[in-house]
Amino acid sequence: MTGKKRSRTEIRIKGPRIERVETKGPSSGSRKVPPTITAPEPEGPPMPTDGTGLIVIDPWLEPYKRELRLRHERYERMLDHIYAHNSSLTEFASGHIWFGIHEVKGGWVYREWAPNAKALYLTGDFNGWDRTSHPLERKEMDQWEIFLPRKEYGKTFTHGSKIKVHVVSDEGGMDRIPLYVRRAVQDDNTKDFAGQVWLPPNPFKWTDSRFKPKKDESLIIYEAHVGMAQEKEGIGTYREFADNVLPRIKELGYNAIQLMAVQEHPYYGSFGYHVSNFFAPSSRFGTPEDLKYLVNTAHRLGIRVLLDLVHSHAVKNLAEGINRFDGTVWQFFHEGARGEHISWDSMLFNYGKIEVVHFLLSNLRYWLEEFHFDGFRFDGITSMMYLHHGFGVDFTHYDMYFRHNIDHEAITYLQLAATLCKEVKSCSWLIAEDMSGMPGLGRAVIEGGLGFDYRLGMGIPDYWIKLLKHVPDENWSMHELWNVLTDRRPSERTIAYAESHDQALVGDKTLAFWLMDADMYWFMRTGDQSLRIDRGMALHKMIRLITLALGGEGYLNFIGNEFGHPEWIDFPREGNDWSYEHARRQWSLADDKDLRYRYLLAFDKVMIKLATETSVLAAGPARRLNVDEANNVLIFERGGLIFIFNFNPSASIPDYLFGVHEAGEYRIVLDSDASDLGGHGRVDSSVALFSQEIPAHDQAQSVQVYIPSRTVLVLRKVGAKTGT
Repeated sequence: MTGKKRSRTEIRIKGPRIERVETKGPSSGSRKVPPTITAPEPEGPPMPTDGTGLIVIDPWLEPYKRELRLRHERYERMLDHIYAHNSSLTEFASGHIWFGIHEVKGGWVYREWAPNAKALYLTGDFNGWDRTSHPLERKEMDQWEIFLPRKEYGKTFTHGSKIKVHVVSDEGGMDRIPLYVRRAVQDDNTKDFAGQVWLPPNPFKWTDSRFKPKKDESLIIYEAHVGMAQEKEGIGTYREFADNVLPRIKELGYNAIQLMAVQEHPYYGSFGYHVSNFFAPSSRFGTPEDLKYLVNTAHRLGIRVLLDLVHSHAVKNLAEGINRFDGTVWQFFHEGARGEHISWDSMLFNYGKIEVVHFLLSNLRYWLEEFHFDGFRFDGITSMMYLHHGFGVDFTHYDMYFRHNIDHEAITYLQLAATLCKEVKSCSWLIAEDMSGMPGLGRAVIEGGLGFDYRLGMGIPDYWIKLLKHVPDENWSMHELWNVLTDRRPSERTIAYAESHDQALVGDKTLAFWLMDADMYWFMRTGDQSLRIDRGMALHKMIRLITLALGGEGYLNFIGNEFGHPEWIDFPREGNDWSYEHARRQWSLADDKDLRYRYLLAFDKVMIKLATETSVLAAGPARRLNVDEANNVLIFERGGLIFIFNFNPSASIPDYLFGVHEAGEYRIVLDSDASDLGGHGRVDSSVALFSQEIPAHDQAQSVQVYIPSRTVLVLRKVGAKTGT
């Protein structure tokens, strides 16, 4: 697209002003109120406010003081620019309030931003799909607008009408879906998508005003895909999820759900990661009001709702997406190789363009305000922050985070996004999917961080798969297990998980299937005898609990994995004759009293209940009590609980002695070998355990306990406070 005339560099719209920002030079300091994200300062010296505060937390960052300061200056400079024309970041992020279709006095107005287009025409049901009868008028600063009087169009331009906009550019004319469309629907016969006028006469009535989640409560997340959440061989709906699945999640004790594939996407099998219409909830699952019903129901049950947000890339499609909307790549994306993600077959945003920042920030505000989402899991953060997108790169030196192939504009956007979310909804939660370990990702912007609340512990599930594939469990190293699960950046919170949707996709296996394989189809009845099933059941419980207890400050489970769902995920495609057989969840397996799946489900409920009641995830780091490679035993204390893991496949150890920090009486509060959890019932949990003045493991007192093979016991000191 080189050689063509570019658009002007600023547009003015009612309310927010979007103007090209100069990225060089010092901060002007003109911002009225700095909307920075604050975080508790660590003990020690005062925290600097110039972006170098991360050095106080991690002294190894001292050589990168200049880079950290420049990171913060870029952020401050962008904020100053925005505040020079807007009263707040929230006001700036209001594109959805101005653009798109809106009901106004006397009719409807449709506005679009298409800087390089030659002409735009509104077309749809209301005018018999005439592509020339309703031209939009070009206004100042690359905006287009048309007004439809109610007296003329009141009977044809109605709620639910299908529409498109015919865009004429140097590349010719093409029907497109409006950029800010609130709903896009697919024709059952042609499979083509069209926009839909969505102005319901009776707005949804929210009843969630009493929902006030605690900011200091650790997130225990149930990751789910609405479409595959039902047992039927078909696509589930928002309302089915709300009525059928949310009660299950509530019963298990999870305090948050993370919804995948909500933003509209043309290909169902993309898992929702090839977004086409950023402001439209996927119509496959129902209407926008149905999604609001889901969120409202979750809030009524005390459950937060997080959106799995895709701002890292966009689908290439022209007919459905935003690519080349005005006839140019550069409207939203980089030109050339930098604008395409070869591995993902998608387009990459130009985060240095203020109009793109405006579009994406408006999208964040829209989901928070319109649908009452409680935050976001940002997909593909690694791809955004580095020009190499993290592929084929080992992050072995701090230079990789600050001096090589860094997309500084993307990092500034992420800081702005975090700032906006806290400004719009102070209790919103932000989770970053990053595999690089970028310093400060989970720290406050004012410290030089990116402002996220959590980062995903992406190395943990990879580690479990590596062990299960290549190392017999009798050879598992307890030191290695401890090191992997506790290896995370200081003072940054992590969401730990043993498996997510990535491990469940076709071509891979869930943990349950790695452990038990095809025996799950034949030996899962309660009376069946199978050594492989016994091993799999025991390790499945132990892997989940040690991941929760050691791996982070939050926890995530993917839908169905709590009861060891046996099948992979394979969305309908030509290769499987468009079958939904493996794009669903078989809840009946967990509900069947004659199958062992119910034991895995029962263990999950007990595990989550214990974590919630003791606030163990909010406690400080775990303290190692004993690492016994000879017996495959790992013992540690966290939040007032003592976790005793015996990974030995055959050796049960009577009167196992280990040191404890406090003398007193201890009780077993969780036993994975309990018969009602599918175990062999080898431990009497009613027996009290008393410390004795026998030194062990650098402690003056110790406790003795019988630990069966492939079992985890959790002890709690009588009268002790937990979660601290």
